[in-house]
Amino acid sequence: MLRRACSVFNLPKYGAGICLSRLAALLAALCVDRERLRQRSVVVTGSNGKGSTAAFTASIGHAGGLRTGLFTSPHLIRFNERFQIDGVAIGDDELAALMLRVATAIVDLGRSGLHETFGAFEAQFALACLYFQESDCDFAVFEAGIGGRYDPVRLVGATVTCVTSVDYEHVDLLGHSLELIASDKSDACAAGGTIVYGENCRPLQRHLGEYLRHREVTPIYVREQIAIRNEAMSATRQQFDLSFRGHRIHGLEMSVLGDFQFNNAAIAAALFLLWSKRMHPANADETVDAAIAAGLRTARWPGRLEVVQADPLTVIDVGHTPDGVAQALKSLRAIHGDERWLLVLGVSGDKSVDDIAQQLAPHFDTIVCTRAYHKGAAVQLIAAAAERAYPQATLHVAATIEDAIEISQRLARRLNRKIYVAGGLFVAIEYLTVLRGGRAEDLKFF
Repeated sequence: MLRRACSVFNLPKYGAGICLSRLAALLAALCVDRERLRQRSVVVTGSNGKGSTAAFTASIGHAGGLRTGLFTSPHLIRFNERFQIDGVAIGDDELAALMLRVATAIVDLGRSGLHETFGAFEAQFALACLYFQESDCDFAVFEAGIGGRYDPVRLVGATVTCVTSVDYEHVDLLGHSLELIASDKSDACAAGGTIVYGENCRPLQRHLGEYLRHREVTPIYVREQIAIRNEAMSATRQQFDLSFRGHRIHGLEMSVLGDFQFNNAAIAAALFLLWSKRMHPANADETVDAAIAAGLRTARWPGRLEVVQADPLTVIDVGHTPDGVAQALKSLRAIHGDERWLLVLGVSGDKSVDDIAQQLAPHFDTIVCTRAYHKGAAVQLIAAAAERAYPQATLHVAATIEDAIEISQRLARRLNRKIYVAGGLFVAIEYLTVLRGGRAEDLKFF
C-alpha cells in the first residue's frame, strides 16, 4: 500500500487554480484546529535554504524539550521523510492510515459539491497538519512549497515566518523579478507578524518595507538586526557567534556544512526566539539559548555538501538554482580545497541548464555530463551547455547515472581527483543511491 501511497494520493502535482478555499474546507473536514495550528507553528519560505533552515528550527525545538513536527519537501530517499516528529520519519502504517483519511475526505468533499481538483502537495500539507495535531506536537515547522501567497502554508496563519533567500525560480508563477518573488514568499506571514529575511534579501529592503507597511508586519534581516560573527569552517564542523535582541550566544556549532548555512542557522535561531517569546514569554533566556546551541549542534540535513565516500573523496549537493549551486561550490572549495576536482553534472529539465552550467563548469577541467532518471535534462543539452560555459574542459558523456558513477570513479582513481556531484537534486540523490548499491529507477520523487 505504501508504494501506491508514494504516488502522492494519485493526484496531479498541482491543483486547479488557487487552493486556499478548498484546502480550508479539507482542513475543516479533517477537524484540524486552525487556531491551535497557528499558535504552535512557524513557516519557512525562500528560494534556497528552506530545507536546512526548517531542519535547524525543528532540531532547536526538540532540543528545547518540545514535541516537534517537521514538514518538508521534496524527500531525498523515502516519501516518509516529509513528515517527521522529533527527527523521526513517520512509520509506514501510520502514513498509510493518514493518507487514506485525507484521500477519503477529498472524495467526500467532491460528493458534497466541492468540484475542485486538489493537488498532491495540498493533500500532503493537510496530512502534516493532521499528523502533528493528533500526535500532540508542541511546536511545528512547515516548509513552503513554491511561494507564500497562494501556497498551502499560508493557511497556517503563522505570525513568525522567514524568507531564507530569493533567486529566480518558478518565475512563471512567482514573477520575473526578485521583488515580485520576495513579495510572494512574504505573504505566508499573517498580519501583525514578523518575517526574518536572509542575507541576500537585504538589497530589497526598501521595497519590502513598503510592501509590508500596511499589514503591520515587521521585517528583520540577517547581518543587520541579527548579527553573525567569528565564522569558522572545517571539513566536519562550523562555528559562529550570534547576537539578536539581547541574546549573545558564543561558539554555536553545526555539522551541516556550507558558508550559506550560517545564514540558515541564524534564521532558525531567530525564528525560535521570536516564537518562544510569543508563546512562552516566561522562559528564561538561558533555557532558550541552550536549546539553540544544542539544536544547531545536533541538526542533520543530508544532501548538502554531504561526503558520501572517502576514497576517492565524493561530495554531493542537491542545490538546483543558479545561486544555490554557486554558493555550494564556494563552500566546497573553502572546506575541501579547490584543487584536483572533477564534476559530475546533471540538471533537471525544468531548470535553466545554461545558467547552472555557467556557475559550475568553468571551475572544473574534467566534467562528466549525465542525465537523472527523474526529470533530467537530456545529456546532450547538458554537455552542450558545459562546453559553452568552459570550452577548455574535457567532457565525458554518461547516458545513465550508472555510467556516470563508473566513469567518474575510474577517472578519479586514475587522475587522483576528488568527485563533486552537483547541478540538481535528482542527479545527486540518484548518484548516492546507486553508489550504495540501490537502483535509481526505484526512487519515488514528487
